[in-house]
Amino acid sequence: MDSSIHRALDADGAAVVTVDSEIDFSNADELAACLRDAVSDWSPPIVRVDLAGAAFIDSTGLGALIEGYRAATDTGSRFLVVNPTTMLRRVLDVTGLCDLFGLTGTVETAAEPSQATGA
Repeated sequence: MDSSIHRALDADGAAVVTVDSEIDFSNADELAACLRDAVSDWSPPIVRVDLAGAAFIDSTGLGALIEGYRAATDTGSRFLVVNPTTMLRRVLDVTGLCDLFGLTGTVETAAEPSQATGA
């Protein structure tokens, strides 16, 4: 079976790990290993985790990202999560991981009550 987690060395020297599936107990170990291997094999200045193709993450997936963050920062690499879906961004925001993973700004939600007063 083909993996939905891939790694490549980008032209700028960054290690890019792409996830094209849910990140849960079934593949969290694979993601963590892929991140560790990218760091140890390439010693990149930056590790980018592209989550554009990931629609869901559970606590084991968050643990895998944290493990990748530790592996990267322990060797002096910068760790960035890029292109999270709105749902994944909310999970990272609620868990306080946005800053750790280099995501700036906030998630805007359409469901928030309006701050405007009636006229």
